[in-house]
Amino acid sequence: MLSLIGLVGGLILLIVLTLRGLNLFIGAPLCALVVAVCSRLPLLQGEHNFVSIYMDGFAGFVAAWFFMFLLGSLFGKLMEDTGAADSVASWIIGKLGRRQAVLAVVLACAILTYGGVSVFIVAFSVYPMALSLFKDANLPRRFIPAALAFGSITFTMTSAGSPEIQNWIPIKYLGTSPYAGWQVSIVVAALMAGFGYWWLQRMIGRAVANGESFQARNGDPQLPQRQLPSPLTGLIPLLVVLSISFSFHQQLQQNALIVALLGGVLSLVLINFRHLRQPKIAIGEATTGALIAIGNTAAVVGFGSIAQTTPAFNEAVALMTQIPGNELLGAALAVSVIAGLTGSASGGQAIALPLVAPHYLDAGVAADELHRIVSISSGAIDSLPHNGYVVTTIRAICGETHQAAYWPLAALTVVVPVLGLALAIAMFILW
Repeated sequence: MLSLIGLVGGLILLIVLTLRGLNLFIGAPLCALVVAVCSRLPLLQGEHNFVSIYMDGFAGFVAAWFFMFLLGSLFGKLMEDTGAADSVASWIIGKLGRRQAVLAVVLACAILTYGGVSVFIVAFSVYPMALSLFKDANLPRRFIPAALAFGSITFTMTSAGSPEIQNWIPIKYLGTSPYAGWQVSIVVAALMAGFGYWWLQRMIGRAVANGESFQARNGDPQLPQRQLPSPLTGLIPLLVVLSISFSFHQQLQQNALIVALLGGVLSLVLINFRHLRQPKIAIGEATTGALIAIGNTAAVVGFGSIAQTTPAFNEAVALMTQIPGNELLGAALAVSVIAGLTGSASGGQAIALPLVAPHYLDAGVAADELHRIVSISSGAIDSLPHNGYVVTTIRAICGETHQAAYWPLAALTVVVPVLGLALAIAMFILW
């Protein structure tokens, strides 16, 4: 009982401290310590103690995904420095028109995310244009984080073929490909995109009808006043990433993403060499951003590693994996809960898959089906308030508060993916 209280209490404390702005490098191990103490885990003594278990989880995640985070951040930052990301987004806006402000923001994020640009970089790149569009359309700016997140971490991030790591982590444990379950994935992505966009428009429409409008602030970023390259200079590197990952995923599996992102970086530099403004600064910011992003994720993975050793956690996983009925439902619940616990889709997968993959593969679940269910379910309730992307997008990028901006974002990044997950499970059962 004390173990359960510690596990739940540690998670609640982590959420509260994150909402109050405490750094995850401090908050995650502090909350993990609460969990460890309540479960009577040795803190310093013995082979398996608090420090060794936490750091094994932290360092293991960094070792497995450092190059993906680094190259993804570098690719995105160079897209930003050359103006290629702005050019692609501006091209989309020009085709749709400024009256379609919300759709333009969502599509710009979706194309950049599915092309391999880190979701954090996408939010930074698209935000100034989103702000300008919402201002011209006189729409409440508190919905900008929801629009950015919807285009980045829902129907694109976990879909078949996506170069984002949330679609690649299962390959290591299941021996599948990033295109696993693509037939079902297409239908689910279409549902999530269509229903989510309708819901976003409806929420904004209600807010406008209630008298909300755009409110300018001092210090709002301005769109860069410079000549942008052709949108092709941004689209071609995105296609290079997708084509390389498709060509080499069978031979290299997870490592194909490293080759694909490296190919994207090289093609981007070659095509846009004369548009590079401050390459040294861009590379420096990319490496720093990659370290912060992977460090924040690894910090909550370390929290999850401690949680994983508790009796309460093991009992909960055992209960979920013994749910009567179709095994995919149990797998979805297990991954969703662990991703929610860690506040990270990638971190949740890294913790859950070593536990649930052998169990469900031995039970006869098709690896491709399990891959797609794990990927989609990891992107459902991971978007709790302490999620690193949520905190960064709402507070650091958009300058909003959780009270104003989180609930529309949660509707689109929690409820919509859960509906997509339910559809995916149903389709795999009936297929």
